[in-house]
Amino acid sequence: MYDKASIALIPSGVNDGTLYSVLPVNGNGDFTHTRGSTATRVNKDGLIESVATNVPRLDYPLTNGVVGDCPHLLLEPSSTNVIQNSEITSTWTYTEYGSGSAGTITTGKTDMFGGTNAVQIDFPSDAENVSFTFGQTTSSISSGSVSLSLYIKLVESNAKTLQFRASSNAVSLINVNSTDFVRYEMTGTKNSSEAFNVKLRPSAGTSGGGFSIIVCHPQEEAGSYPTSYIPTNGETNGVTRSADFCINSGTSADINNEEGVLFVESAALADDLTFRQVTLNDGSSNTILIGYRTNSNRIYAQLVSNNVSQAFISYDVTDITEFHKIALKYSTNSVHLWIDGVKRASDTSATMPLALNNLDLQSTTGSAQFFAKTKQVIVFNEALSDSELQTLTS
Repeated sequence: MYDKASIALIPSGVNDGTLYSVLPVNGNGDFTHTRGSTATRVNKDGLIESVATNVPRLDYPLTNGVVGDCPHLLLEPSSTNVIQNSEITSTWTYTEYGSGSAGTITTGKTDMFGGTNAVQIDFPSDAENVSFTFGQTTSSISSGSVSLSLYIKLVESNAKTLQFRASSNAVSLINVNSTDFVRYEMTGTKNSSEAFNVKLRPSAGTSGGGFSIIVCHPQEEAGSYPTSYIPTNGETNGVTRSADFCINSGTSADINNEEGVLFVESAALADDLTFRQVTLNDGSSNTILIGYRTNSNRIYAQLVSNNVSQAFISYDVTDITEFHKIALKYSTNSVHLWIDGVKRASDTSATMPLALNNLDLQSTTGSAQFFAKTKQVIVFNEALSDSELQTLTS
């Protein structure tokens, strides 16, 4: 079936600006990727690395220290790490508020960049009420949604419980259980300007110490979910990563206006109830799209011809942050949405859009950027059979 494809975005794993393999070879698959700042990704060795301005990020999944073998294109919104010294470990502090002995901090440990900006924290056996802070006690975020993240690993294998804290009503317990770096995350709603800190707080009058961890790359950012790590080195207002944009692939010769299939394999960054779209369009009044909506865990598809909606179909999955294979088959009076090997919804009364000439990972008007982890986007210039669609999306 792939010989029917005209455009394909398939991450190659080479982070040199190449986003895709184009099928067929003479296809017009060039995308324009822009981002007004540097950013980070996890590479195939499981390390964080910086990526230059405007270069796309092919990010590898990292689960409990194990690197996945298939990268995805990572597109994220703008975000700011408000921790001012996330890479200056000499400013980090350990405080024992209880009657236990003071612990120790050892700098110069290997971090997720392969450098030496991690620290080892040794909690003495009688540690009671410990607070570990990252160079500041106040934050520029004093209210609203906040997301915290930190890489942690055990020095010796013996699971321990710690507390992430953004403010008195934004607290989460984490179970540290790996001798490989794991990124621990939490989200909450702040009610004060208290800065992100990690606490060891067993029951009153008891000890929870006697172990050691290594930590690196703390991040505090406004928003309902954590994004990729943004290093800071003493900047007063933290550091901001710009949003990613991926647009302008294809021509009218690559997109069949009468019939075809738009296929996307992706996982949303969050179920954050916002519009995010992949579109075939003409830049104004004609669109074919697959996207996420303002409804929880909903995947939808729409066809618009001369600014009139011709088909609107949707399906609710269990979790849009998991990867799903989505195909929209379209032809006159025959529109079908396939997800994960099953035909989920149909519309049998639809006029086809006119003069489609572009593939964007955003809406026709330039909004609803497709902030997601994307493994594939393929345009087929003829309709596929049900058996082919079942195979494609399984």
